[in-house]
Amino acid sequence: MPMGRGQGWGRGRGRKRKMRMIGRIPEVRHFYPALLPLGQPKPPIFITYEEFEALRLVDYEGLTQEEAGKRMGVSRGTVWRALSSARKKVAQMIVEGRELIILPQGNEVPREIMNEGG
Repeated sequence: MPMGRGQGWGRGRGRKRKMRMIGRIPEVRHFYPALLPLGQPKPPIFITYEEFEALRLVDYEGLTQEEAGKRMGVSRGTVWRALSSARKKVAQMIVEGRELIILPQGNEVPREIMNEGG
């Protein structure tokens, strides 16, 4: 059987992604450089609500990764991966002067909705 096909391989198989609790939907979801780039513009960089929330909780609010994980309903390791990815993308945006767009993945739930449901 070819690699990437069959049971346990590829997208759509395996364990379903856990819901991520986020404090709120970001109000501003699109950042772009003040000056237009010379020549052909590079494609935008996309970060997810999960990456945004990890960055907000750890770097903006000053929580530990463990505390952020509890708030988001995920492990500390998941927060570390999201935070590492978000930091790299933000740095790339600044250094390369690229657009940054914040998009949902579909598995994020604002904390207010979670509290209303239960």
